[in-house]
Order: sequence, then structure tokens, then C-alpha cells
Amino acid sequence: MKDIKKEPSVTVVVSVFNFADSVAELYQSTIQSMEKTGKTVELLFVDDASTDTTCQILSNIAEKDKRVRVLRMRSQFGELAALEAGLKHSQGEQIVFISGRVRINPAELPKLLEALDAGKDFVMAWRYPRRDSLLNRWISSFFNRLVSKLCKIKLNDVNSGVFATYRHVLEKVTIYGDLYNFMPVMAAQQGYQLGEVKIEQLPGSFRVSKYPREYMQRFLDIISVFFLTRYSKKPIHFMGLLGTVFFLAGLVIEIYLFIYRILQIGPIAGRPLLILGALLLVIGIQMISIGLLGEMIIFTHAGDIEEYNIEEIING
Repeated sequence: MKDIKKEPSVTVVVSVFNFADSVAELYQSTIQSMEKTGKTVELLFVDDASTDTTCQILSNIAEKDKRVRVLRMRSQFGELAALEAGLKHSQGEQIVFISGRVRINPAELPKLLEALDAGKDFVMAWRYPRRDSLLNRWISSFFNRLVSKLCKIKLNDVNSGVFATYRHVLEKVTIYGDLYNFMPVMAAQQGYQLGEVKIEQLPGSFRVSKYPREYMQRFLDIISVFFLTRYSKKPIHFMGLLGTVFFLAGLVIEIYLFIYRILQIGPIAGRPLLILGALLLVIGIQMISIGLLGEMIIFTHAGDIEEYNIEEIING
């Protein structure tokens, strides 16, 4: 039976669900690769309410290796909950998170820690080469390019599900719901240095994204992240800009129709252009009003909003 004489410097959090056929191999390869780093490590498995014997296998492993701990969820809560629970019950300052769904090669995990030690704050794993379906790869490529373009970051695999970072980074980055998929974007917003290293994806069975609802949700998530990273502290700049464009367009249309009628060129009653102009005016006013309401809310809570992130304090 192995024992830990000092607190671990690295915590590896692994989210698993119904992995009875491969979780023992995953443990063995992960612990072997982390031993090569020379760092003290703990391995924390978060079982997302598996319905097979995954938890029992992990419990047997934990009895033999005291570096291993197991958290079993009462029901399925997803990867964000697994990360939060793992962070709360971990001890290491460096955190490595692995999503079991992506099936990466654990032997290459030390690359993530090497990038951290080289000065990066948040290092994503780039699954290369990809082993999942061609449809998944196409959608992922489009998704990554769109996120990189809108959020001004350079990553090839934003949603790989495998990353390494520091505890204090995760404590600073605000995430909830599906924003888990955009953690590197939120970290970059706080001024942390991003990195990316290639890690082999192993062959296996992967879930295929084939429902339109998933693509719509992902698109809405991208819009949310774009707004939060650019305009969360100044909503009037976003809503006000769009509202002003709509309002001016409607105003131009209505002025044109007004002059058209005054000069008695022809009737305007019932014309679609009249309805369009009025609609644009109303939408523009509403969007500006929403932006102003957002500004009022932020102003009210301005004292509670921390818009900076201190890296170091030096006393002379």
C-alpha cells in the first residue's frame, strides 16, 4: 500500500461515467505518466453517477493506492460540477482536468505541466490527431475558428475537455452552465497567459453531435461569451450601438415617407415601408433602453465588481 508523506503539488481530476471497461487502465496509465514528472500527485476521480461497476472498481483502486480518491455524484451533473467538486476536495496547486469522454493518451499529460512550468497560466490540450467522427471534426473546426475570431484568442481545440492550470486561476475565473466550454476564453479575459499542446486522442467510441438543437445551443453560447468578454461592463456600447443603427434606419425611412407625402407624390398609407420604418424605430428605442437599464444595474453594483486582476505585489 502506497502512502503520501507530504501534500501533493499536482491534482489530476478525472470525470468518468460508465467507464468500467477502461477505468483501471486509465488509472494505471495516468499515475505512471504523472510519476515521471517527479512531482507529488493525487488522482481524484469524479464518478458522475455511473450505472455500471465504475465506482466499485475505483473504490478498490483507492484502497490500494492512497494517492487516489473517489467522489461519487448522486445523479448526473456534468463536467462543470465534476471540476468544481474536484477543485473543492483537492490539495494540489497545479490542477489537471481530464474529461473521460475525449479518450486522450495519459502518457502525454506531462506536456501540460511542462507548459505551466514554462510560464503559461492555462494550458489546453489539442487533440491531435482526432479519432472521432468526421462530422464532429468539421463542427469542432468551425466552432474553434468562430470562437478564435470573435474572442481574439488563438486555440485549435477550445473544447477539448483536457487542460492544466493553477488553483488560483480557477478561483478567479467565473464560470457557470455551459460557459465551462469556454474556460480558456474567460481566463484570457482575466489576463492569464494561454498555452496549447498537442496530445494524442486514442481510438474508441465517441458521441456524435447530430441534433440541430445542440448546434443552436452552441451558437447561443458563443454569443453569450462574446457579450460577456466584450461588453459585460458596458452593455450600452453593444445594445446602444445596435439600437442606434435600427433607430436611425427607421428615422430615415419615416422622414423619406413624410417628405414623399408632403410633396403629394403619392399615398403612403398601407405601404410596407411605413410599417418597416415604424418597427425599426420601436426596436431601436427598446434596445437603447435595455442598454441603459444594464448600465443602471452595473452602476448600482459597481462597488462589488472587481475589474482588475493583480499578478504580483512588490514591496520596496
